[in-house]
Amino acid sequence: MSINREILRLAVPSILANITIPLVGLVDTAIIGHISDAAAIGGIAIGTMLFDLLYWNFGFLRIGTSGLTAQAYGKGASAECRKILTQSVTVALIAAAAIWAIQWLFVTAVLVVVPCSTEVAAVAKDYFFVRIWAAPATLMLMAFKGWFIGMQDTKSPMAVDILVNVMNMAASYYLAVYTPLGVVGVAWGTLVAQYSGLLLAILIVTFKYGIVHISLREIMAAMRWPEIQQMTKLNGNLFIRSLCFMVVYVGFTSLASKYGDTELAVSSILMKLFMFFSFFVDGFAFAGEALVGKAFGEMKGSKAESTELRGVVRSLFNWALCVGLIFTALYAMWGKGCIELLTSDADVIYASGRYMGWLIAMPIISTLAFMWDGVYVGATAGVPIRNSMIWAAVGFVVGYIATYRFVGPQALYIGYFAHLIARAVYLTAKWKSVY
Repeated sequence: MSINREILRLAVPSILANITIPLVGLVDTAIIGHISDAAAIGGIAIGTMLFDLLYWNFGFLRIGTSGLTAQAYGKGASAECRKILTQSVTVALIAAAAIWAIQWLFVTAVLVVVPCSTEVAAVAKDYFFVRIWAAPATLMLMAFKGWFIGMQDTKSPMAVDILVNVMNMAASYYLAVYTPLGVVGVAWGTLVAQYSGLLLAILIVTFKYGIVHISLREIMAAMRWPEIQQMTKLNGNLFIRSLCFMVVYVGFTSLASKYGDTELAVSSILMKLFMFFSFFVDGFAFAGEALVGKAFGEMKGSKAESTELRGVVRSLFNWALCVGLIFTALYAMWGKGCIELLTSDADVIYASGRYMGWLIAMPIISTLAFMWDGVYVGATAGVPIRNSMIWAAVGFVVGYIATYRFVGPQALYIGYFAHLIARAVYLTAKWKSVY
């Protein structure tokens, strides 16, 4: 199979799964918008943000598992692949228990920092204290998804993601509209969806990969320090990376709110369009994790193998840049139309015109950063990944602070693009030292 066909085999299922993600948020908003009031909409938004803050920090469960598994797969070490799955799922369960233990402290602390009305806070708490019981399923699904990708299998996580998203929409609608649960039915719908996805993932591991049972002795052996040292080191670096991401993305939204409701709405819509593009390029980043990890696992240091790896990376970037060019053209021709699909507010549509250049440039600029992330994850190069995001967070902060007095809210986008450029430049410069 040619490398381009292999890239598409891995990337397309991930893209198809990714594009179902925004539908869930749209359906949840529509449900609440039709059965309740603005306080409920705000409460669900705050509740969702609480989980974003929690789960973003555990992204290493997917990313770290993917790279380590891909390298083990490349070496043909099936026992090591099984051990990595055992370690990742065990860490996910420990993390879920920790989240349960701090849930009251966490939600109280965040709601002190985030200003909202009593009504909104009440809905957010009701939502949070139901959905929190899905933590084991949510975190274990991150581990399973990373493991599937590392096994060069993106169809299984696609099936899981689609089931979770469809179940989320269906169960949330039914429980919110047709039961006395009302608004909190959306949280119960998410709970049902997450455990449905977990069940499917377990069935796939059982019947497709033949892992029927993992004993307590096997778990204890896999979790000994010499066995888990590599994963702990990688995941520690990825955790720091996640914190730096929060500096950029939470900082972007928080700073936008200082400029008023219209600017906040504009920034929110533009960020959704930024993220919509990322759903597509992430498919190729996932393919990069699988293929680069496999190549590293197969490599024995020969010149031919290094040349083959360079060919894989070059092909991945060619595909990702094509996606970037397509979206740049799409936003150049129909950027205003895309914004009008997301809002009918004339003030927001008018104000967004000042930022159209950023929207058009974003796909090409961000493609390099997103694609390098996938390549480095496959190489399990945790230190450069961590350092790139530290510099990116610094770039965001410095870019904003240095310009906000002169250009106002445009400084947000200067900072955001500074973080993308910092990631891309740093990772490009470090690549030769990795392989």
